[in-house]
Amino acid sequence: MHRTQVIFEERQYEALKIRARHENRSLSEIVRLAVDKLLGIKHKKVYQLKDMCCLAKDPGGPSSRDHDKVLYGI
Repeated sequence: MHRTQVIFEERQYEALKIRARHENRSLSEIVRLAVDKLLGIKHKKVYQLKDMCCLAKDPGGPSSRDHDKVLYGI
């Protein structure tokens, strides 16, 4: 990763802080995701460990065969 400095207008900064708090992400992560979206870079779905408790319970969610995705993101 590279470190850079960006100057936001006050309204932009406040909106980013609110969005980050709402999504339980860092402000930096929100900015990186926005840049990726602008550039058309898509992210594959990576399940989190908390998703393990619901394996095979949600018909549209991960199943037991997806445990590697849930644990390792592969």
